[in-house]
Amino acid sequence: MSKRIVILGAGYAGLEAAKTLHKKLKKHDDIEILLIDQNNHHTLLTELHEVAGHRVEPGSLKVSIRHVLQYTKVEFVQDKIIKADLKEKKLFSDGNEYAFDYLIAGFGSEPAFFGIPGIKENAFTLWSLDDAKTLHNHIVETFRNASKEKDAVKRKEMLTLAVGGGGFTGVELIGELIEWLPTLCREYKIDRREVRLFLIEALPAILPIINEKLNKKAVRYMKKRGVEILTNSPIVEVAPDSITLKNGTTIAARTLVWTGGIQTNSIAAKLGVSLGKRNRIIVNEYCQTVEYPYVYAVGDNMQFTDEKGEILPPLVETAIQSGHIAAINTAAEILGKEKQVLKPNLHGVMVSIGSTYGVAQLSGIPMLSGFLAIIMKHLVNLHYLFGIGGLELCWQYISHQFLNTNRKYNFFLQSVLSHARERSFRFWLVPLRIYLGYKWLLSGIDKVKNNWWTTAVIGAGDVISGATSSGATPDATGAATGEGGLMSLISDHTPDWYAWFVENVIYPNNMLFQRIVVIVEIGLAIAFIFGIFTFLAAIVSIGMNLNFLLSTGLYDWWFIWASFAMLAGAGRVLGADHYLMPWLTHQLRYFQRNRGIHLFKGWRW
Repeated sequence: MSKRIVILGAGYAGLEAAKTLHKKLKKHDDIEILLIDQNNHHTLLTELHEVAGHRVEPGSLKVSIRHVLQYTKVEFVQDKIIKADLKEKKLFSDGNEYAFDYLIAGFGSEPAFFGIPGIKENAFTLWSLDDAKTLHNHIVETFRNASKEKDAVKRKEMLTLAVGGGGFTGVELIGELIEWLPTLCREYKIDRREVRLFLIEALPAILPIINEKLNKKAVRYMKKRGVEILTNSPIVEVAPDSITLKNGTTIAARTLVWTGGIQTNSIAAKLGVSLGKRNRIIVNEYCQTVEYPYVYAVGDNMQFTDEKGEILPPLVETAIQSGHIAAINTAAEILGKEKQVLKPNLHGVMVSIGSTYGVAQLSGIPMLSGFLAIIMKHLVNLHYLFGIGGLELCWQYISHQFLNTNRKYNFFLQSVLSHARERSFRFWLVPLRIYLGYKWLLSGIDKVKNNWWTTAVIGAGDVISGATSSGATPDATGAATGEGGLMSLISDHTPDWYAWFVENVIYPNNMLFQRIVVIVEIGLAIAFIFGIFTFLAAIVSIGMNLNFLLSTGLYDWWFIWASFAMLAGAGRVLGADHYLMPWLTHQLRYFQRNRGIHLFKGWRW
């Protein structure tokens, strides 16, 4: 009997559930897996501050859902679910109805305003990509207007930026603003001393779950850069141009970003399930809802109480692990296997305060601060992206974070980045590529003519000092022959370790190595002429010439520098790599999802 599993939401939990269900059920044609989300992309929500703070472009936080699900059993449907009938096992959008046998609910969260008067109407939030873009544009517009404002009171209001909430999101946004403000002030000719930056927290300390020592480092870093941190300061009212605190203090500001808390999406209240704090759906040890065992809640949507009686916090690790367990148990229910209990294994937390400083508290690793914490956060992001999309997504992340960032650094680093961002017009590399292949072909043919394939040519002959007996200086692909007809591979240029390798490995197997050299040179010729795996051929070409340099001391620098130029993807234009590289990319995607290959996937026509 066929079954349909619906995953509602393509967040961290939803994608993990989709991946896991594919692995468990990919061989069962009678089981349908459907992922529904209102967007066609997964958003890296933990990095929204980078868009709001002008470090990266919005597109850098988007991960194509179709890309992630390509070559899997999971079907993606872009639609917005507005209500559900869990008893009848149906979901509804404005124009569609979706039946299900099992539901994994990971539809996400929304900001919680706690009934504070005026905050919903007058504060900005940072819980979606649209929020980040709106906030970014507002800050730019505010500084533009402030640069023209003559009224001192209004100008002060415009140049006062406040963040309400000293948790991860609030602190990370403050870090981005710290780095962005000098650029804004320079662009709009505003004195940096006119700009005030507030971080307002209702609790006695910011980042309450971070170690006290790291907490102090974070506070010290922000204060040193002009941030005014107010703790024990609940916000009680927000107006368009002011923020009122519980102690009666009023801060004149036209920009308040509220990051003080989240709650489960309001759709949860309409599902007829048991709810806990902030509308989170109460689940058992298997992530099942109390009322409907065929409905699982995951990520920010669930309220899971562990063995210690503590409620799991809404973290990315929580989302991924709950999504995984929900998928495991859904598959187990269908296949008649034993379900697994969610045993949270949280590895710690990391907070970036700008692009070069952060704090990290991780299990098994000493407390990290500064740039090391930033590196660790990047590595964790890369690990996650590799898990859902492989090397492609990792490269995109590196490109967005380091090569195409909007952030302005010192002159030296900016110069390096600007050069790294340059793109070449590969068409003009084609003549050089073919000529390099031609030269390698001549070298290989010459060696065949000189009996490298049939007769021992290399051995313990005369030491070569850079010239043949006739006085001619050979290039890196030529053959110099000493007395007795043998060409020595040890010269004045040869380091001791390489001389040992030659005497103990190459000389006793000289015919084998001679033939390898001939095969490699002709292989390089074919690779360069036809543009086949040009990047790898370039590396081998450089290695061959370095080998000549280490042994005989005879080399031709032209080969080396021409080979370096081939690393720019010279085979992608008028070469086989134009078809091979996309094909290999798709093969890698397919292998990652299915642990196999499909020869007919991914060809470019």
